[in-house]
Amino acid sequence: MPTIKNRAVLRWVVPVAAGVIVIGGGAAVGTFAAGADPALPPRTAAQLLDDLRTSRLDGLSGTVVQRADLGLPPIAELAGSAGGNELAGLLTGTHTLRVWYAGPERQRLALVDTLGEQDMLRNGRDVWVWNSRSNTASHRTLAAGEATVPSPPATPADAADRALAAIDPTTAVTVGRTARVAGRDAYELVLTPRDADSLVHQVRIALDAKEHVPLRFEVLADGADRPAFEVAFTQVDFRTPAEDQFRFNPPPGVSVTEATDDGGPAGKHRPDTDLGSHGPDVRTVGTGWTTVLVARLDAAGPAAGPKADAKPGAPAGADAVAQVLGGLPKVSGDWGSGHLLTGKLFSVLITDDGRVLAGLVTPERLYQAAKG
Repeated sequence: MPTIKNRAVLRWVVPVAAGVIVIGGGAAVGTFAAGADPALPPRTAAQLLDDLRTSRLDGLSGTVVQRADLGLPPIAELAGSAGGNELAGLLTGTHTLRVWYAGPERQRLALVDTLGEQDMLRNGRDVWVWNSRSNTASHRTLAAGEATVPSPPATPADAADRALAAIDPTTAVTVGRTARVAGRDAYELVLTPRDADSLVHQVRIALDAKEHVPLRFEVLADGADRPAFEVAFTQVDFRTPAEDQFRFNPPPGVSVTEATDDGGPAGKHRPDTDLGSHGPDVRTVGTGWTTVLVARLDAAGPAAGPKADAKPGAPAGADAVAQVLGGLPKVSGDWGSGHLLTGKLFSVLITDDGRVLAGLVTPERLYQAAKG
């Protein structure tokens, strides 16, 4: 059975890619507006790294703008069709968010658009997700010691943490120009992968000169002079937000669902999202910037039919994903055969024998990993 037709595979293609690169394609972007470079005391790359790693953040609030341009199909729409949540929309286009932070157990993220607002709040062990358009909310109680963080990089700090995890001998770390971000002076830390198989040219992190917190995060693709992905504060306040910012007060008429440990509604079994009793088999090949994520999926996964309320002639659910993926270029080699999705910053290979390989790498590196 060709992998491209299997819904279990389709539900995992986009999340696998997002897990490797934490970004997706969308509208064309430019750089965030900035003023004249401020005059700051010189600091070395080692000093900036130490500033970043040792910075202490007690609280902040602010507005964040996130933009992406990878020249890909609308990944967020595919993720939604494949059973993803609406916060997956952060992976594409241009978005404005409001963020509040008062420590690891008090966080709030609000995605605002012209049609409404989506909020995710954590207050202690209580986690709420609210959608204003549908006036629905879900609540989950975390287990002791459990953490919850939005999958996409909602702030420059989120993105910087993931990039810094890749620092090793394969990365050149240098100091860039000073900058003015969200009305604050900042230093720029530049990470450059040394491996030619990486599609990332540079990662640039603007650090607040006083608080040492990331204010802007940019990723440049190989051969490009403008960011393919950037997330930056346009306004930031380093005072700790008031406690009432983290309390969820259900609006009138809201429909509340109590979530189980697997994220589904309590008391409901959702066979359309099952991936077998053990889920996908995931491993990594390589290290650093050229790490390839490999998932082997259950080829006997369930096949949920189109929803009853789907519009005539319109693909629904995994069928919508299958239609897009079925149009991807067919590729083959001594590793086998499959379909290839490529963008400015990452490549995804979906093989006909039930594997998905993804990374910030050239297709050739994926083919090499597929031989294993």
